Formats: sequence, C-alpha cells, structure tokens
Amino acid sequence: MSVRFVRRDFAGHLKKGASFLSDREQRFIKKYTPKVPKWLGTQHLTLLSFVWVGFIVYFSFLAKYNINWLWVVSFCIVLQYLTDVFDGAVGRYRNTGLVKWGYYMDHFTDFLFLTSMLTGYSFIVNDHSKYLVFFVLIIFAGFMVSSFLIFNVTNELEITYFKFGPTEMRIMLILINTAIILFGVEFAEKRILPAIVYIPLVVLIISVYRRQRHIWQIDQEDKKRSSSKGLPR
Repeated sequence: MSVRFVRRDFAGHLKKGASFLSDREQRFIKKYTPKVPKWLGTQHLTLLSFVWVGFIVYFSFLAKYNINWLWVVSFCIVLQYLTDVFDGAVGRYRNTGLVKWGYYMDHFTDFLFLTSMLTGYSFIVNDHSKYLVFFVLIIFAGFMVSSFLIFNVTNELEITYFKFGPTEMRIMLILINTAIILFGVEFAEKRILPAIVYIPLVVLIISVYRRQRHIWQIDQEDKKRSSSKGLPR
C-alpha cells in the first residue's frame, strides 16, 4: 500500500507567539500600512535591508575611531525595523502575492542584519573579547535554525522566546549602543557582553528542550494514527 503525502498550505507568513510589544506593534502597523507611498512596494521595503546592513557595518567601523558613530548605527536599526515590519504588511494589504519570496528574503536579510551588528561590535571591542562576539553569533544563529526546523515539522513559525522577539531585540541593541557610548567599551565588555552570551544560551537550551519534546509527541501521535489505520511508519 502506498502512502500519499498531502502538501500543507504554506504558513511562513504567519508568525506564532506574542512578544511584550506585539499588540502595540500590530496597532502601529495597521494604522500606517495604508499610508506607505504607492511607489514603495513590498519588495523595495525588503531589499532596503541590504542598504541598512551596509550602513551598519560602515558606521560601526567608523565607531572604532569615534564611538559617537554608534548613534547613527542605532538610527539604521530603527530604519531596518520600519522596513522589516512593513514589507509583509504592505504585501498583504496590496495582495502582491509575494508570500514565499517574502518569507525567504525577509529571513535572509534578518540574518544579514544580525551578522552586520555583530560584525560591527567586533570592530569596537578589544581583541580578547572578540571570541565572545563570535559565540553570540553562534547562539543567535541557533535560535534561527531552531525556528526554521520546527517550522518545517509543524508549519508554525515561532520567532519569540519568553515574549522576547525581534522588536525587543532591536531595542536591546539600541540600549547596548547607548551604554557603550555613555559608559565606554570596557564597561560593555565586562558587564554587557557576558550577559548577552550566557542568558541567550540558557534560553536556547530551554527552548530546544521544550521543542524537541513537542516534536517527540507529534511523532508518537502520528505513529498511533498510522497504526490504527494499518499504515506503515
């Protein structure tokens, strides 16, 4: 007996989970999406992330010599946030149909944004702290990989962890930049950098443990259904 696999409807544009700021953010998006200029399409908003990523790397390099350039980096974070939250909203509002393209490009540029920020910090911190920046990249890449893997299994895209999502992360980055400017690089190396290594690492471990248990249960339920129908597993 052959088993026919039915393709699930793609749900990459639907994000599961609420963050601390998601309600306010959704009201903001709903209010201003119709006001986005007609000439600015969803694809333009997505591709603008490449511009912001380039600026972040460039101005972070300048911050190595004058730390006040981090103010400009923080402004680029705000611009990247605006184009990132409105690209999908504009696409749905105008029914552009770029669902799968938007899913791919949006998350690819999110990864580029993350790497641009950590590349920028690697310019600023002293040599003995650069390895910690590398570990931060590994940990946050772990979050992204975990989200995409569980989406492939459950068709649910979850990008928040304990109510901490991309918006909260951007705010955290702006606060880190502000702290570096006001208190210096050494303060960030001693107080901030270890925290953004160990805290996310613990959260990632807990998240992976919970998600693998959830997927285990899915497998067991599928096995029971297959056994009841006499289908091979």
